[in-house]
Amino acid sequence: MPTDVERWKSEVYGNEIRDHLYEFAEEGWDAIPEDERDAWFERFKWWGLYHQRNGQESYFMMRIGTPNGVLEPGQLRVVGEIAEEYATGPGTNPIFGDAYADFTTRQSIQLHWINIEDVPAIFEKLEANGMSTQQACGDSWRNIVGNPVAGKDAEEVVDAWPVIRDLNETFKGDDDHSNLPRKWKVSVTGSPDGSGQGDINDLAFEPAYREVNGEERVGFNVRVGGGLARNEERLARDIDVWVPPEDVADVAGGLSALFRDYGDREDRYNARIKFLVDEWGPEEVRRVLQEEYVDFELAAAGRDVRDEYTYNAGDGGRNDLVGVHEQKDGSYFVGLNVLVGRMGAADVLELADLADEYGSGEVRLSQRQNVIVTDVPEESLDDFLAADLLDQYSPDPSPFMRGSVACTGTEFCSLSIVETKNRQVRYARWLKENVELPEDVDQFHVHLSGCTASCAQPQIADVSLRGMKTRKDGEPVEALDVGLGGGLGEEPQFARWVTQRVPADEVPGAIRNLLDRFAENRADGESFREFVARHDDEELDAFVDPEETDYDDPMMHNTKMTWYPYADDDSMDASPAPTHPGDAPTSADD
Repeated sequence: MPTDVERWKSEVYGNEIRDHLYEFAEEGWDAIPEDERDAWFERFKWWGLYHQRNGQESYFMMRIGTPNGVLEPGQLRVVGEIAEEYATGPGTNPIFGDAYADFTTRQSIQLHWINIEDVPAIFEKLEANGMSTQQACGDSWRNIVGNPVAGKDAEEVVDAWPVIRDLNETFKGDDDHSNLPRKWKVSVTGSPDGSGQGDINDLAFEPAYREVNGEERVGFNVRVGGGLARNEERLARDIDVWVPPEDVADVAGGLSALFRDYGDREDRYNARIKFLVDEWGPEEVRRVLQEEYVDFELAAAGRDVRDEYTYNAGDGGRNDLVGVHEQKDGSYFVGLNVLVGRMGAADVLELADLADEYGSGEVRLSQRQNVIVTDVPEESLDDFLAADLLDQYSPDPSPFMRGSVACTGTEFCSLSIVETKNRQVRYARWLKENVELPEDVDQFHVHLSGCTASCAQPQIADVSLRGMKTRKDGEPVEALDVGLGGGLGEEPQFARWVTQRVPADEVPGAIRNLLDRFAENRADGESFREFVARHDDEELDAFVDPEETDYDDPMMHNTKMTWYPYADDDSMDASPAPTHPGDAPTSADD
């Protein structure tokens, strides 16, 4: 039998949700029937809205899709203005304040504390400036990712930005592809560093060369069925297809339609294409694609450049895009470290000013939750790098700062088990002050995910942290599983979960002890991933060695049972929700 979600989608889905959303916005939060909220909340995702968790009724997270992380001149300012005007709620985060923007691992932007009554005004402002929340969530094409500096990167072998733009314009809002069995994540990369992270996407187009009519052309090899969530991680599989840039949309649409028609709609756990590839195998996926979904002969895979992949590899080369890099036109792009991807609204606006003053006004977002200012002329570079804002968002941060990634956590997310963003900020700062890496190690990735949904991509980090619960001194406390040795690059591999349920305040000490053992026992020039690979799980578990230190964890209690973990009184009874715009609580009589 179809799931509840499939039944809800069969009644109302896709573009038509917008009319209902506007009706609810006009009538107010209370107009959403209580017994229909689950259905409407599921549908609202298609327009980029997630209802926040228990105790935050009436508040939504809004996700803005920015294909390939590209924010054209003026668009970052729009994000800052919306965050300042509409994303200030009743709770104040002690590190990030009242209003902020979150940059995600899929090169999107998330805003919190959004009231449904404000959605039409926000949509109007976004769309007037060429932006949208359409299909930023939901069972459809998600934000398309890739090398964020496509078209500008001096190292790229093919410009993927026109391809990504075409895919976005073709499939966002297309009724034939608006209702898929689950989310559909696509990566298109033209850079030989692997910065599109295609291995962990449902569909990946990766740069490759092939002879066509006696001439070598550069296009894309196709891989299908990658993903991380629910302890069912998969690397995307090669289906032996090469496609020139002009045919990418046809092949992408064919595979999207194949997933639409053959994906599992009876069990949402299995409703991802990675499971269909498991069942069929890559050869069958290729056969069905050829026979049922494309009307031209598919070419066999070409010569790839995967042996040049260094992004998130943890060992030399371009592991991320932080720092100063020359563009193909002779100007520069500067990658700035945004710790855990969160930037206060005032800082967003200041960065927009700097991008206008020193660059073209364009800003791009990476899959490591960082921002990149493009088109900085050489003569302006020193002045830009001297700007006060870059003291906080550094182009040359500590490895522990630049390597930190965190999901939303229990601050807003109903799935998360533990608090994440503020905790990872504190972890990174403590590690920076208290742990020394070997001199030849300048990259170290620590990813903290609040649950097994893997939004922080923990399986591809040197140290992977995943939210759990345990007991300490007889009391229930937040805890983390610890995995080691994950990463992408030429030889991608997932982390091995070696230590379970470490109390959150003992994790920094565990990482320090682990890195001490690494420094003492590594072979000459050995990377951390190589070190992990040559030890068994029992040895690694001993190296982790949890320990209390002077680290002071702010969130050892059960944040999942609070209305807002940073409130002075965070009990559910103290929640002001549901709340209308203007922070006016809804009367119990309403």
